[in-house]
Amino acid sequence: MPDHDVCSLELDKLCVSYGKVPVLHDVSLKVNKGQVVTIIGANGAGKSTIMKVVMGLHKATSGKVRLFGQDVLGKSPDQITPIGMTLVPEGRRLFAPMTVRENLEMGAYRRTNPAEVEADFEKVLGFFPDLKAKLDVAAGSLSGGQQQMVAVARALMTRPKVMLLDEPTIGLAPAVVDVIADVIRQVNRDGVDVLLVEQNAEMALEISDYGYVLEQGRVTLEAPSRDLASNPEVQKAYLGI
Repeated sequence: MPDHDVCSLELDKLCVSYGKVPVLHDVSLKVNKGQVVTIIGANGAGKSTIMKVVMGLHKATSGKVRLFGQDVLGKSPDQITPIGMTLVPEGRRLFAPMTVRENLEMGAYRRTNPAEVEADFEKVLGFFPDLKAKLDVAAGSLSGGQQQMVAVARALMTRPKVMLLDEPTIGLAPAVVDVIADVIRQVNRDGVDVLLVEQNAEMALEISDYGYVLEQGRVTLEAPSRDLASNPEVQKAYLGI
């Protein structure tokens, strides 16, 4: 059983600005070992900013980001990835002219054991069997749902211990949303801790263990996901109940 008292990723009083405009205000959250943790909130709440700062794509004004106890704030993505964290960015950000196979290989470009890379290649294709027939097709020519599958698969090819997913189901058909949700569950069972930013609050709270509500750059509520899902304020604001 995973030890939920062991912290994989911790944000401590994170403050972020765009220019002189404050965007995040003293944001603190944790992803413990074995958990899927979600951040829900309206557009513009600052959810994607959290992901960019944690992954080294944007600077923070103050605060701490600890990955397995190591402060990684200010490190670049190529320094953070080998420690064990990867990001599935909003909008997928695939190498569009490159084939699906090449995109997946890019996820493993720092790895040195060919046998392990090949095993993980087969594993991610097991998660997304629709991609097997598309390996030699340009990633940019795929449907939105298939492109999202490639983005998640590419991230998994880094063999992460912590995976950040930024709006992985936005604009996708319900059947593809179900596929992505199932894969998140499976990789978590396989030992990958997950921080999920998601506008589809119903799905996010269903598959996660713990959740944070972000409003105007501040954490206004946190609780086990099942408790958030039954909270009348959350139901009204994010679940359409």
